Amino acid sequence: MGSEINRRSAFDTLFAVYLRCKLKQQADKTCKVFVDMSHFSSQAVTVYGALRSGTTLLHLMLDANPNIASPGETDFIYDHLEQLPNGNWGYESDKIKADRIYRMHFTEHDPVPETAADMIDTIAAKNNKDGAVPVMVQHRRLPIILDQFPDMRIIHLVRDPRDVARSSIGMGWAGDVYHGVGHWIGTERGWDAAASRLAPEQSITVTFTQLIAAPEETLTRLCDFIGVPYHPDMLNYDAQSTYQKPDAALVDQWKSKMSAREIGLVEGRVGDLLTSRGFEPSGHPLVQPGAAGRTVMSLRNKAAVWRVRAKRYGLVDSLTVATARRLGASGLAQNAQRRIDDRVRAYLK
Repeated sequence: MGSEINRRSAFDTLFAVYLRCKLKQQADKTCKVFVDMSHFSSQAVTVYGALRSGTTLLHLMLDANPNIASPGETDFIYDHLEQLPNGNWGYESDKIKADRIYRMHFTEHDPVPETAADMIDTIAAKNNKDGAVPVMVQHRRLPIILDQFPDMRIIHLVRDPRDVARSSIGMGWAGDVYHGVGHWIGTERGWDAAASRLAPEQSITVTFTQLIAAPEETLTRLCDFIGVPYHPDMLNYDAQSTYQKPDAALVDQWKSKMSAREIGLVEGRVGDLLTSRGFEPSGHPLVQPGAAGRTVMSLRNKAAVWRVRAKRYGLVDSLTVATARRLGASGLAQNAQRRIDDRVRAYLK
């Protein structure tokens, strides 16, 4: 009864504001509708998985369901969340406004939401589809997510780390597979650090392989978990994006495209995380470089990443941003960073 009254109240408020906007439409073309949508954060679901694990693909599939609103990557919600001088958790306006992904969701003139719950509510209100369930995508900081939302439902998406390592090189984030798998390790260690805090019904784990090999079955399971019916449009995401239909060739590419040494480097670095996530060891000897070997690899990796950054984003802008960060004065490179962000968006499309 109470929820019905709340829904009617929200509708009445929305309709009243709509009428006011219509009346002043000729005088004020910028009139916008803002309605209290504070319930969204309590309904939200989080997709948690490493970068290059299929999180964007899953986001597109989920968002194609009319009962789900998935705005895509929202790592900035927790990347910039900090304890402020007043003791509350919130955001420093200048810091979060410099975030590329934040600026994809908010304009320069939008007020910065005060809390993580406010942030989710505002994003959901901007993207909501008639009361659809909001599903955010996060690649890290699961313990912080659960600190803020102990009851948050989590979809844990896992891809073979050997394929993630290869893909990271292609993105220009790493110069070799040893460093390319580093972020996967961080994401999965975050899972291990927080998984014990989750009730059995609070999470579900699916693999990239399942999503590709049996997409309808896997998406039906996820819809059941979210609490909405499966919709056939979830497999028509390619009509609204540059992503193609599920392709089995994307699974286990490491078997044909990585050398025995590269496989050994990845398996040696991820250790027991490989089998704990359900992936079989290759049988190749593990390669675990000593201190000197790691130093040499690190220098080569940095050089390779810099070559890609200079070619893709421009040497001057890349150096400007790096220097400003070292000096702790990122604001000095704001224009350079935004030019790089524009190129990143163009590259990712």
